[in-house]
Amino acid sequence: MKAIALTRFGIPGTLEELEVPVPVLTDTQVLVEMRASSINPADIQLRSGAILKSSMADKFSAQLPLVLGIDVAGVIKEVGAKVSHFKPGDRVMGMVPMGSYMDYVAVEEDHLAVIPESLSFEEAGAAPTVALTAWQALFEHGQLQPGQRILIQAGAGGVGHAAVQLAKQHGAYVIATARDYNHDFVKGLGADEVIDYTKIDFATQITEPVDIVLDSAKDTATFGTGLPGEIGEKNYSVIKDGGTYVSVVAFAIHQHPQVRGIDARFFQAVPNRADFEAIVGNIQEGKLNIHIEETYPFTAEGLLQAYRKSEAHLKRGKVVISKNIR
Repeated sequence: MKAIALTRFGIPGTLEELEVPVPVLTDTQVLVEMRASSINPADIQLRSGAILKSSMADKFSAQLPLVLGIDVAGVIKEVGAKVSHFKPGDRVMGMVPMGSYMDYVAVEEDHLAVIPESLSFEEAGAAPTVALTAWQALFEHGQLQPGQRILIQAGAGGVGHAAVQLAKQHGAYVIATARDYNHDFVKGLGADEVIDYTKIDFATQITEPVDIVLDSAKDTATFGTGLPGEIGEKNYSVIKDGGTYVSVVAFAIHQHPQVRGIDARFFQAVPNRADFEAIVGNIQEGKLNIHIEETYPFTAEGLLQAYRKSEAHLKRGKVVISKNIR
């Protein structure tokens, strides 16, 4: 079967099509024929090699050739002996730790959910990581309540644009940061206020403290050390005493001195069927729409173009890889 693998770290061209064996399932896995996937920030940092030079390098054992990709949407072809919730022919979406850019992907049963016919594979392939991250950030780690004020950094990005919609649907007052050309887009998602963080100090614009900050903004200093950088310190300044700071970027935030009783935490999304089913339900009900900026074919050149698009500042939402286009 075909896999698209990283054969050299760095940018530009480092992706090649390879022939690899079909995965052998464990008892708790299913074999999914991949129809669509997408690109996430971790994929970008691995492709460039930047993550291997950061303080997170010890968390990755990356050997080349390396198949990237976390999101997967497709059709189940085979199930393991202990699988009870899925059967061959089911349309599903979910996540793998790494390696979804392949014709067939082995996925843990609990890391998937069935998707309806009304949901395209492209939409499903764009959703899992960003929607799950937003969902768990808001409702598990942030404990967001109706009427609370929340600041969502990078409101036009993958996680941010999902979080804006979910927070507004939950009855929160939503403030988001985004570049000026994305303001109409983010307001259209439901944000009450949008601030251009590249031109205005958001900390001076927010005059009433927020209950929660959800930070998914790219901060070079934070990526290198895991500690809150300039954006992070400003985040602290706008949170009320005893509020909550949820970060998906500052992985060493627990080492930062506590500020005014603020509960500051880093997390990575933990895939599970119950949360994925809730997300699918929200998409079906029109409460959540995962914006697809562009779709590219499942080829080495297509994937390379998708990465270039995803690495550009002008991107909104997600960039998708699909077998349905040539």
